[in-house]
Order: sequence, then structure tokens, then C-alpha cells
Amino acid sequence: MNLLEVILALLGACVALAVLARRTRLPYAVVLIIGGMALAFIPGIPRVELDPHLALAAFLPPLLQASAWRTDWEEFRASIRPILLLAVGAVLFTAACVALVAKLLLPDLPWAAAIAFSAVVAPPDAVAASAILQRLHLPRRIVTVLEGESLVNDASALVLFRLAVGALATASVSPAIAALTFLGVALGGLAIGWAVAWAASRLLPLLEDTALEVAVTFLIAYAAFMAAEALHVSGVIAVVTTGIIVSGRQRALLAPQTRVEALATWSFVEFTLTSLVFILVGLQLNGILERLAAEAAGTVILASLAISLTLVVSRLAWVMPFAYLPRIFPSLSHDHALPRPRHAAIIGWAGMRGVVSLATALALPLAVPHRDLLIFLAFVAILATLVVQGTTLEWLILRLGVMEPGKRGMGAQEAAARRLMAHAALAEVQGRLDSPLDGAIARDLVGEFRDIDRVFSGVAAGGPQAELQARLQIRLAAIRAGRQALLDHHGAKPIPEELLVGLVSETDHEELRLTQQLNQLA
Repeated sequence: MNLLEVILALLGACVALAVLARRTRLPYAVVLIIGGMALAFIPGIPRVELDPHLALAAFLPPLLQASAWRTDWEEFRASIRPILLLAVGAVLFTAACVALVAKLLLPDLPWAAAIAFSAVVAPPDAVAASAILQRLHLPRRIVTVLEGESLVNDASALVLFRLAVGALATASVSPAIAALTFLGVALGGLAIGWAVAWAASRLLPLLEDTALEVAVTFLIAYAAFMAAEALHVSGVIAVVTTGIIVSGRQRALLAPQTRVEALATWSFVEFTLTSLVFILVGLQLNGILERLAAEAAGTVILASLAISLTLVVSRLAWVMPFAYLPRIFPSLSHDHALPRPRHAAIIGWAGMRGVVSLATALALPLAVPHRDLLIFLAFVAILATLVVQGTTLEWLILRLGVMEPGKRGMGAQEAAARRLMAHAALAEVQGRLDSPLDGAIARDLVGEFRDIDRVFSGVAAGGPQAELQARLQIRLAAIRAGRQALLDHHGAKPIPEELLVGLVSETDHEELRLTQQLNQLA
């Protein structure tokens, strides 16, 4: 089986397993890993061995930038304190606990290797919890904190990983030097990320081509990562910085069509890369288990249980005290950065490990003692957190009763925003009434825009939404009828394909827009 056949077979398996996960409502990552393990035992399946450096360089940049691209910078900035408490404080605390347990279980493991391993499993991945979080109406602040944490904690953990791996080659590293190096690596990554984002901001407006612009959004992720790594600073922080800056300016830098197509392209790439990482690790487990034959079975089992338990307990031990600080110090009761106990319990339990930990585990240097055992322990810890926490998180959320009631209809804030746009559009049309060229056309349109402004004004004021819903349904039916007439005509008397594709694409986009509004009103 050649490389192309292997890749196509893996992509087919990813799609099949994704459908299975959706049907069974199991965490997607769990199904992929178990599916990869099952595939590994099928006769004729080639043995998979990923190059550690390739695993990081190929998978991490686009996955990190995809997370940065989804980040709402205003919400992120408003929640920066709890995000940093988790992304830096919790990661370092968890890493310290895991490193200590790993050293106790494997006395011959160097401290640098123990810290490198702890940095692998320390950062949780909100993507692993996203399927559950999206189904439930959680307070927006919880979702923002978890997503923001998953964006920043990868950077802090991987900087720690980089320092630990570098320390393996030296006899000793003083804490002061390590702290300064940590700071230098982080600041260097920020500088590189800003420089790449600045260059992209100058380049994108010059391209004026959707395909080229989408391609550049991918290239800047790899450019930031590789430039930073070449200068021995944090490639992860560079990618995240580039992603946040460019995504924050995407409405000014990218045309509407580019934004639509980039979103679809990025969704596909993120699904493909995430799926491949999980399934490839599952495929590698067979070979790892064979090489673990020299390890005592009792040590492997004990270490697996101890590391997994340490990850869960250490995160809760870090998060929960902050929720009870206002009870001890009443002056902190108005500090909105501190979570409520029920919210803290959900944040603490949503500590599933995911794709970044898998990719980083594969990047452990080949010379690290007990490397296969450490990769296996990381694999078990990720699987354990996904299975135990991933399958019980929804139950915990329902049990604690923190869900907000589902919003039916269009909220006053959205209606006011839509009314603002309609009012501006009406003003623009009315400004052309006296034009000798555009006046007649403007008079034909002004009634339509006045009507739209009136409807949204009523909804924004809390009025009934039945008229708005009826309008959307009629427009949707009309668009579908027009598209069907076009297709029927094309069947009887073909029209140029380029023209057909363009007209159908217009109706598709308009149908999606109207359907989205109708779903909000339902």
C-alpha cells in the first residue's frame, strides 16, 4: 500500500468514525483513537512511525491558528485574568505535580525528562469539550474562559517542554536562568508573531484574489512557526499571536467572499488534521505496546493510573480554591474574575487532553529514557480524561443546573443591531432621491427599506416577531422557487456552466442567511 492509498484510507476511516461518534454521542476523539487502535491490528495495515519533528511542524501551526481565528478578542481581553490563571498557573501547577509523580514512579528518569513529559500532558484542550459545550446553553463566560485557556495554555506548556528538552543536553540549569529563558522565548515568539501579522496585513489587501488570500492565511501560520523555531524562540506563541492579530483585522483585510470560503476551508483542514493526529496515534499504539514488553506490567498499570488521576486532581485542586476565596475574604466578593463554585467545578472537570498533547508526545526526543512508556502514559492519560470526563461532563452540567435557558426568537440586542444596519441602508437610499440619475430607482427602493427598518424597530422594542418570521419564510420560498426554475431551465436548455454556478451560489448564500435567521426565531 503506497503513501497515497494510506492517506486516502485514513481519511475515509476518519469520516466513518466521525459518523459513528455522532450516532453514538461519544466524544469524537475517543472514537478516533479506539478506531485507530482497531485498525492497527488489521492484517496488512502498514506500521506507522511519525517523525517527532514533523509531527509538531506539520500539525500544530494550522491547528493553533484555527483556534486563534475563532477567538473573540474583546471577550478574551475581558476574561484575561481567569484565562491566565488557568493557562499559566494551572498548567505549571499540573506540570509540577505530574513531574513529581513521574519521578517517584520512575526513579531513573531525569528531572528534565519528567518535566518534558509533564508539559506534554499538562494543557487541556477545549476542542475536546466543544461538542458538549455547543449542545448546552452554558454561561458565555465559562465557554470564553475554556476556549481562551486552550489557546494560551498550549503556548505556556510548549515553552516549558522546549526548556525541559533543552535541559536534557546540559548537566544542570539554574531556576533563574530557566525563568529568564522562559521569558525570552515567550517574548521572542510574540515579536515574531507580530512581525508576520504585520507583513500579512500589508500583503493581503494587494492580492485581490480569494484563492490566494485563503492560501496566505495558511502560509502565515507555518511562516510564524518556522521563523520562530529558526530563531530558537516559541513557535507556538508566534502562531497564536499571528492568528489573533490577523483574525481581529480580517473584516478589514479580507473580502466577504474570502471570509466565507476561508471559514469552510479552515473547518475542513482542522477536521482533517485533528482526525489524522488521533487516528495516527491509535495506529502507533500497537508498535508502542510491543516495545513496552521490557517494562514491568505492574509499573505500566500503576503509572497509567497515577498520571491520569494526578491530571484530574491537580486541576481541581488549582481551580476550586479560587471559587471559595470570597467566602474567606469578603472584600473579593465583587471580583468578577473569580468563578462561582458551580462554574469552577465545570471548568475543573472540563480538563480533557487532546490533539496538542498527542502531537507534542510524538515530539519527545528519541534519546529520552522510557520514551515509549512516556508516550504510552500520555496516550492513556488523554484517553482516560476523554472517556471519564468527556462522557460525564454533560451529566455534571445538568446536575449542577448552570445552563441558561435557551433563547427563543430574536433578542432585542440583535434586533437593534439589524435595525441599525437597515436604518443606515435607508439613509443611503434616501440620499439619492434628488439625484437626476438615481432618483427614480431610489424611490422604488425606499419603501422596501422603510419597511425593513420598521419591522426591526418593532422587534428591538420588544414587539411581536410573527411578521418578521413570515417575511423570512416568504423570501426563502421565493429564492428556492427561483433556483429551481433556473435548474429546470438549464435541464431543458443548458446555460453556460460558469453562469449557472455563480447564480446558484448567490441563492445558496442567501438561503443560508435566511435559514439562520429563521432558526433563531424558531
